[in-house]
Amino acid sequence: MTTKSSIEDNRRALVGSGFGNALEWFDWSIYATFAPFFASSFFNADDPVSAFLFTLVVFAVGFVGRPIGGFVFGRLSDRIGRRTTMSITVGLIAAGALLIGLSPNYATIGVFASVLLLVARLTQGLAYGGEQPAVGSYLSERAPAKSRGLWSSLIYSSGTVGATAGLVLGGILSALLSTESMNDWGWRIPFVIAGLGGLYALWMRRNMPETEQFTEQREDAAAKTSAAEKKPSVLRDMWIMRRSVLQVVGMTVGMTVAYYYWVVAASSYSISVLKADPTAILFAGTCANLWFIALLPLWGMLSDRIGRRPVMLIGYIGLIITAFPLSTLIDGDPLHLFFAMAGSAVFMTAIVSIAPAVFCELFPTRVRTAGVAVPLAVATSIFGGTSLYLQTWLSTTFGAHAFLIYMTVLLAISAFTIFMLPETKGRELSDDTDSFTGARRAPRGQQKAMRSLAGSK
Repeated sequence: MTTKSSIEDNRRALVGSGFGNALEWFDWSIYATFAPFFASSFFNADDPVSAFLFTLVVFAVGFVGRPIGGFVFGRLSDRIGRRTTMSITVGLIAAGALLIGLSPNYATIGVFASVLLLVARLTQGLAYGGEQPAVGSYLSERAPAKSRGLWSSLIYSSGTVGATAGLVLGGILSALLSTESMNDWGWRIPFVIAGLGGLYALWMRRNMPETEQFTEQREDAAAKTSAAEKKPSVLRDMWIMRRSVLQVVGMTVGMTVAYYYWVVAASSYSISVLKADPTAILFAGTCANLWFIALLPLWGMLSDRIGRRPVMLIGYIGLIITAFPLSTLIDGDPLHLFFAMAGSAVFMTAIVSIAPAVFCELFPTRVRTAGVAVPLAVATSIFGGTSLYLQTWLSTTFGAHAFLIYMTVLLAISAFTIFMLPETKGRELSDDTDSFTGARRAPRGQQKAMRSLAGSK
């Protein structure tokens, strides 16, 4: 029976998770959008090109920090709780944003300004590595089993809202302020907004309820484990669950490269290479993102009805089939760009809407966040972090279609990974072996891994 209290708990869980996750994406978006304006504030303004390039190098530091953050905060989430870890990560993201927004410039403190920017981005990169997996674990454990796909779609829905808000804010400030004002102080506004918003998100998350799943597992583990027994090792657990770890990597490689190609690179390529009108491209990208957001819960609900595997296979196979036809629409025309991004969004959303739920359904409670966070962060850093560079290098070295071939191969790997997965729709999450076999038995190696984990509690 659903009580008024449980409804209120669910509301706080959804709002707190979604707002904090949107903040992460907003922060990532404003750094990329406003980098040309604040580069000279943190590096030597006498050489603006070098200053901008160094700013992009610091941006890459965020990707380097993700695997480390995934390990650290994934472990924390599995040890001290989802809610507490989510509060820490959003607090660090807010602190990094405020440090950037309020930092003295290079003309005032010299190279220490560059150091402050590096520290801020490294801090945020570490937090990024744990934020999404912790939110995924939290929502997966809070959601009813029959609606987990729908709840999972909140992660990319809120994230895309945050990223879109960053782009829109960039357009508004660029229209209202002169270039001189933007370079001088205007670029600080979004970072201060992100910092203050992060403090509000921190307050919301501190008032969220912890998941019953984690609370019960921790109490059960405490009752069964004596002080003399060997403490659980996250590396040992991940080795036992190595099949699931590799499955996360396999699903991620195609997803992350396709996401960066269609959602991130398409607009910037149109502006920087094809010299399209930035305002028109921004409008086209924003409309495509709104379409993207609208599709996410629909695929989430469908996965709760027909299963995760068929929905994700539709997404991966659809992206493979449409990669070359849709890419021909990226020709500098804003309307063509919208149709290309909107068309790819139909299949992209089938994947990202439920990927967090699928990841979490592969692991038991005691290693759920770390099991997802580490391989997800590593795959995202290696394949997502290099995608923009590889797109330029492959296209200029081997031709315009070289990167599309590379992306298609990775999508095929991800599709094969999904094809080999057991169906996880409606699975009750727990630490027991039976919850992972379900109506359709898992592969023998995975059954053995589940028994080993259950016995080591």
